[in-house]
Amino acid sequence: MTIRPGLLALTLLLTLSGQAQAYSYAAAGKEPLIDAREQLLTAASEGQDGSAILASLAEELGYLEQHHKVTLQAPLAAAIAAKDAKGTAALLNRAYKAEIERRLEGASQNLGDYQTAKVLVVKSKRFLDLILPSLSEGDRKAADQALAQVLDAIGNPGVFGVGAKPADAAAFAEAEKALMAVLVPL
Repeated sequence: MTIRPGLLALTLLLTLSGQAQAYSYAAAGKEPLIDAREQLLTAASEGQDGSAILASLAEELGYLEQHHKVTLQAPLAAAIAAKDAKGTAALLNRAYKAEIERRLEGASQNLGDYQTAKVLVVKSKRFLDLILPSLSEGDRKAADQALAQVLDAIGNPGVFGVGAKPADAAAFAEAEKALMAVLVPL
């Protein structure tokens, strides 16, 4: 039995294109605030100079301070200088909360673009995962559930349109509000 070259080429093309699309979901990209977490906590707990690390985060922290009305740079510098690892972790959680809010605002504005909205929600999950250990068991479950509802509310384009589910802006807003309510104490 022989396989026609055209059919083989088409099969190979479809297989490779499917892998490329799967990779695009996996490519999370760099997150400077996440990448610097351990360095900042180490600097605070061991009394090291964290000014270079904070300087490398100035753009991200400045954006959050300006657009999300949180004060981060000066308190982080003070907490690290005071060897306050617990205070540093709390301030990082506050920054992560602002990042979650930022990503979900972007997803809300892009509900018509499934790929963009999904990437933003998935990136917000990376920040939430760092906050979860500081929450109570009930709040952890509520936060995970709310983020799952946010993800569900962005809809789904389906496969070639089959199983497509439109985005639900009202459900998205409600789930986002529930998530941010759990994170209020931060």
